[in-house]
Amino acid sequence: MASVLLMVSCAELKNIANNLPAILEQPVSNLDIANGLKAALDKGIDKEVAKLTQKNGFYSNELVRIALPAELKKVDETLRRFGLGDLADKGIKALNATASDAVKTATPIFVDAVKNITFNDARTILMGDKKAATTYLENTTSDKLYASFNPVIKKSFDKVGADKIWTQLITKYNQIPFITKVNPDLTDYVTQQALDGVYTMIAIEEQKIRTDIGERSSALLQKVFALQDK
Repeated sequence: MASVLLMVSCAELKNIANNLPAILEQPVSNLDIANGLKAALDKGIDKEVAKLTQKNGFYSNELVRIALPAELKKVDETLRRFGLGDLADKGIKALNATASDAVKTATPIFVDAVKNITFNDARTILMGDKKAATTYLENTTSDKLYASFNPVIKKSFDKVGADKIWTQLITKYNQIPFITKVNPDLTDYVTQQALDGVYTMIAIEEQKIRTDIGERSSALLQKVFALQDK
């Protein structure tokens, strides 16, 4: 009887040993993929978007620094020619400061969008291009972010003194003889530029995770993004 039990036990052990690789190498589930993408996006939002909310977050970052719109470049050039370069510099810094102020409202909107990623969305995004997750966020959040940013930027223009600076800039420029007067919608312009800056920074973090194994800071990220390496 003992020998029979031993034979059965050995047979069971052999069966377990033969199937161990299959047990250990479980396929990555749709839930894993969804959670992995959510973790990657959360990492990008926490790490990169937060940078933009800091003092000079936009102005100090050459990738997203808000330059003057085309119609105001001639204003900048003309004022500098008339010795008003310091005022022009203050104007550019003020525009960037309003964007940093507005981005502080972005995180809750991103969090909602990330939570709503479906299993089908997740697999498509994972196997997409190097900024597929960022594109998903852009498609699902841009309208809400615009609606959130725009009123903040309007208030921030007053808060950081941008309204006074630009009123002074535009007034001085419009007083110069023989020029075409300007009256740009700076609130809309800065809102659009702030949106572009946010998505640019998230895309940078996404590309790091997709292309650099060292950026995959958890077992879940390593497991999920290994699929797109193949």
